[in-house]
Amino acid sequence: MRRKTGKASYHLRNWHEYNAALIQRGSLTLWVSEEVLGTWHDDARTGMRGAPRTYSDSAILCMAWLSAVYRLALRTTQGLLSSVLKLLKVALPVPDYTTLCRRRRKLAVSLPRRAKDEPLHVVVDATGVKVYGEGEWKVRCHGGSKRRTWRKLHVGVDEANGEIVAAAVTTDDFSDGQLLPELLDQIDADIVQVSGDGAYDTGACYTAISARHAQAAIPPRHGARIWRHGNSNDPPLARDENLRSIRRTGRGVWKRAIGYHRRNLAEAAIFRIKTIFGDWVHSRGFEAQAAEMLIRCSALNRMTHLGMPDSYAV
Repeated sequence: MRRKTGKASYHLRNWHEYNAALIQRGSLTLWVSEEVLGTWHDDARTGMRGAPRTYSDSAILCMAWLSAVYRLALRTTQGLLSSVLKLLKVALPVPDYTTLCRRRRKLAVSLPRRAKDEPLHVVVDATGVKVYGEGEWKVRCHGGSKRRTWRKLHVGVDEANGEIVAAAVTTDDFSDGQLLPELLDQIDADIVQVSGDGAYDTGACYTAISARHAQAAIPPRHGARIWRHGNSNDPPLARDENLRSIRRTGRGVWKRAIGYHRRNLAEAAIFRIKTIFGDWVHSRGFEAQAAEMLIRCSALNRMTHLGMPDSYAV
């Protein structure tokens, strides 16, 4: 007799298409495309002293993608790309690993996105990424040391298709809510709703969401109080209206009614990043670490465009 776990089971409607997308993620031609090879050199004059750069940003980004997707060191990435160009019979020079290290640190990484006419429902979350330090077993047994360091990756995800539409990297000194205004500033499209957990229950977050004329789906923390009471001449705050609704119907009913549980898609995007690319960064400087994590977000969007699962509960 099968034991019931209480969790719903899901089947895929597009198994064949999604399976083909998963296979295509590992294709070298996806990352070393003809478009990239056509813009390999950078001969533009900057007006400054010295010769122009030999390699364009797209060439450096191509190498950075290979390094992230296949989890390669810089020297190994140089060797892989050299062999790929040789097999393709393309007579192009390959940036050495020192050039990749230097240029990747200051690379302006943009998130590939598909055009969309509808307003976005943005779900936000943040996670810690290890830099260096002891393993989890040693910390559990003997405690951590001062060398244990983390970086925080903040992401905003389109609820409809799983695209990462905004990303930022900070040290572990920043809270989740502090970066929400910056994430929203990165999004040019209209926003209809922003969903986040209790860490975003701050006045600055509600102000930033209200400035975008969007609905805030943020559960007030337990023990929360009304900020602006009914006897005030000012209009009621969105956060207070959420709290009043929770008091009337209960937290669970409010979450289902407002679509709060779609926020789990932000956690799913973070899980995909850590599963595909690892939960640590190799770079030592903060600028390079931030670029490394943004490159992973960019690569994940390209994978998302290949196809995503279309599931239904059974």
